[in-house]
Amino acid sequence: MTVIYLIRHGETMWNREKRLQGHIDIGLNDIGHQQADRLAKSLVDKKISAIISSDLSRAIDTAKPIALHHQLELHLDPALRERHYGVMQGLSHQEIAEHHPENHQAWKKRDIHFQPENGESLAQFNDRVVTAIASWAKKYAGKEIAIVAHGGVLDCLNRAARKVSLDVARDFEILNASLNTLTYRDEQFDLVHWGDVNHLNEQGQPSKSLDEVDGSPR
Repeated sequence: MTVIYLIRHGETMWNREKRLQGHIDIGLNDIGHQQADRLAKSLVDKKISAIISSDLSRAIDTAKPIALHHQLELHLDPALRERHYGVMQGLSHQEIAEHHPENHQAWKKRDIHFQPENGESLAQFNDRVVTAIASWAKKYAGKEIAIVAHGGVLDCLNRAARKVSLDVARDFEILNASLNTLTYRDEQFDLVHWGDVNHLNEQGQPSKSLDEVDGSPR
């Protein structure tokens, strides 16, 4: 059995502005860097054998403090990127509704075969990320690994572990810099614990995490 610590990147300014980031390389804001540091400190006692990150900077900068604390090489995997939203990338939810109303409607309905121009469908995205994480879990079978990715990636893995269809409205939160624990065994993901952000409240500091997920409307 492989234990997977699945982590969403820290906060960005586009999270605050509710803009779809997708494959656009947006870095962490100051709060996001603080979240990454607190997250890394909370994992120092874990027996992590590998740390894998999306190759986008908001994920990399969240993963780096973890790699530093554990003195491990950081593996980058483009297959762990957020969903590609094509013409919708960089736009706020309101701008998508105004300029691409048909896209907005299909996105909000969680139409798994809806593919925005120059982008990928939810079904394609799900196949990409679930396959990638399963591959890493097999590579480090029987060990503990940390994977830092994006809100949409976490959405897919939660559903894979709970056997919930992609087109069902989301009934769980996906918070910035949250720690989520899954296992992988016999080609199956299982959910152990979800949405831990206790590390963000150290010394009375309020959590600034946002449940704003690219491509994962409730």
